[in-house]
Amino acid sequence: MSDNASLLTSWMQFLPTLLVGLRQSLWIIAAVIAIGLPLAFCLALMVMSKHRLISAVGLVIVEVGRGMPALVILYLVYYGLPRFGLNLTNIASVIGALAWNYSCYCSEIIRAGILSVPKGQLEAGQALGLKPRITFLRVVAPQGLLSTIPGLMGQTILAFQDTSLAYTIAVPELMKQAYSLGGESFQYLRVFVLAGLVYAAVTLPSTWITTWVERRINTAY
Repeated sequence: MSDNASLLTSWMQFLPTLLVGLRQSLWIIAAVIAIGLPLAFCLALMVMSKHRLISAVGLVIVEVGRGMPALVILYLVYYGLPRFGLNLTNIASVIGALAWNYSCYCSEIIRAGILSVPKGQLEAGQALGLKPRITFLRVVAPQGLLSTIPGLMGQTILAFQDTSLAYTIAVPELMKQAYSLGGESFQYLRVFVLAGLVYAAVTLPSTWITTWVERRINTAY
């Protein structure tokens, strides 16, 4: 059997197991997005708050979350929280850790988008007799959030790649399945090349979609 035929045969054997891991990775990133985006919006509002204490607390949360590597945050959550009586499963730990890291980066994207809206929009709302909260929710926020969509999509792609860190605490996602297959077959190179292609099959189309969305938004503006 030729090397190419042997490679394809190996990949056909490995692929079903890797796809099971991919399903777990996609489930994790879906949970991270569901938790992280609302949290990011709240953090952005905290940092922009006129109340100094609220702004300072939000800024500390964001800067700590952005300053530490995702792997360190994961270890702190998984190994550190039990010392305070909070025991999370490995999947809950990785979702919590990545959601915090993801929300901190997204909060800065959201804050930048909101601040990019001209102040004239607020003044126009006041001229129409709208309350500041209504003006923000119905005029400023929709415009600001629209401009953040490409950035949030790009950050989501990075967060999906970070799900590979979950293998360090035995979550059976894509990278963990690749390590297991490599240990069973001793064909680590073939397994990891295929795992990389599986990741690329998700991230590359997502990147193209992000670029297309960005162009559409720029055209609309």
